[in-house]
Amino acid sequence: MADEKEIGKVSSYFSHVEVAAIKLSGILKVGDTVHIKGHTTDFEVKVNSIQIERAEVKTAKKGDHIGIKVPDKVRPSDVVFLVK
Repeated sequence: MADEKEIGKVSSYFSHVEVAAIKLSGILKVGDTVHIKGHTTDFEVKVNSIQIERAEVKTAKKGDHIGIKVPDKVRPSDVVFLVK
């Protein structure tokens, strides 16, 4: 099993654009892989783009509220882990 570190929590999900809004408690970069886990959620996804208030960024830090594209529905309070 891969080494994982918690880096945030999902705050909301926008189904029409398949984007998860995440409040970060760690650093996330484009190219990283995240594991999103909750009661009914459990998948990994490679981060191809990060947006902060509709602006593309390469790196996001603790405290940032970001949006990333996800392949499946996520729910508020799902935990986001960085896969090392």
